Amino acid sequence: MMMSLRRIAVLFILLAGTASAQTPERAYSEPVPADRIVAVVNDDVITLNELRKRLDEVAGQLQRQGTPLPPRDVLESQMLDRMVMDKVQIQHAKEIGIHVDDAQLDQAIQRIAANNNLSMLQFRMALERDGVPFAKFREDIRDEMTIVRVREREVDSKIAVSEGEIDNYLKEEANRGGAAEEYEVAHILLRSPESASPEQIAELRAKAEQVLDRAVQGENFSQLATAYSDAPDGLRGGSLGMRPLERLPSIFADVAAKLQVGEVAPLLRSPNGFHIVKLVDKRGGTGASAVRQTRARHILIKVNELVSDSEARHKLEGLYDRIVHGSDFAELARLHSQDGSATKGGDLGWLYPGDTVPEFEHAMDDLKPGELSRPVKSPFGYHLIEVLERRVQEASSDRQRNAARQALRERKLDEAYQDWLRQARDRAYVELKLDDG
Repeated sequence: MMMSLRRIAVLFILLAGTASAQTPERAYSEPVPADRIVAVVNDDVITLNELRKRLDEVAGQLQRQGTPLPPRDVLESQMLDRMVMDKVQIQHAKEIGIHVDDAQLDQAIQRIAANNNLSMLQFRMALERDGVPFAKFREDIRDEMTIVRVREREVDSKIAVSEGEIDNYLKEEANRGGAAEEYEVAHILLRSPESASPEQIAELRAKAEQVLDRAVQGENFSQLATAYSDAPDGLRGGSLGMRPLERLPSIFADVAAKLQVGEVAPLLRSPNGFHIVKLVDKRGGTGASAVRQTRARHILIKVNELVSDSEARHKLEGLYDRIVHGSDFAELARLHSQDGSATKGGDLGWLYPGDTVPEFEHAMDDLKPGELSRPVKSPFGYHLIEVLERRVQEASSDRQRNAARQALRERKLDEAYQDWLRQARDRAYVELKLDDG
């Protein structure tokens, strides 16, 4: 459940950015031709107008991120393939009975609005002002949540980490002296069909070599990933974020340690296809035995049948102002906080990563010692959070093993999801008609 909440929290942040930003110049807009079918996916279709609308949305998102736009025909073809993959996953969800109901969807959208510091009415008006119909936004969120649940059921839940793997991981950490560097790796995947012929493999390799050469020559890697990567993170420039080697897929970890920052590795081959890997950044970090802990306190106002979302937020805004102007946090927590920490002045003690829900942890991690947050929405209600202290120290044996298990799961997840996507795509009947017009 924690992994699910983390992924959805990230999704909300990405989508919320599209709601609050001004509408960008639509670089790919053209006179709208008569609509037609551009892809058949099992018993469903994708139309040209659907593709063009999605293309405009993504082009705007890339412009806001500062990512150079690839040629229009390249991005159009790549976007169609991603829409096909989304369609395959949504159809699979229906087959196995996964459904996001309206109540769950409404709660998710309320969190998105709260993350933008907007009421639902203000959020809806912002969407409409930016040319995004609210009904379409709702269904897009429903689809994204559905895909997350499909991955959780078909991939995440089937990842197993043995006690022996954990023992070996901890031994490797001990041999490195407990210190581990972290690596930001970006990649481009050119996926091969499961039953690809030698001719198809050769053609795909030639294409991968061309993209690799452009990356080595210094062409913008994010733009290349947007244009050519078949991985779900392609629109984020292919970045996997900052991770220690142990949390990277094995195929990337083996080369990342040998690269200099900014360097691109030789072409890599896996069962999923060909990979182009670049080391974006590297920094010092902590090993599995050393964990950053945060001592924090909070005031919680719950949202329920008697207290509305806006009322809870308004009450905490008032408490925030009182604390900023000198009122004692602990005393206000004793009087107003609605959880067991109230008797301790809201003190939550020392918190490890993963001890709290993602919304709380993300807000807490953004604070420096002595800083106070504005009201933060979580599944429990609204919080005021103050960070008191931070430290890095050795974790207990159980904590070390849990951290090792999570690192090993994360390493396996990326590879397993790519493998599942490839198989799902190969099982589906897909007919592309983009060039028929």
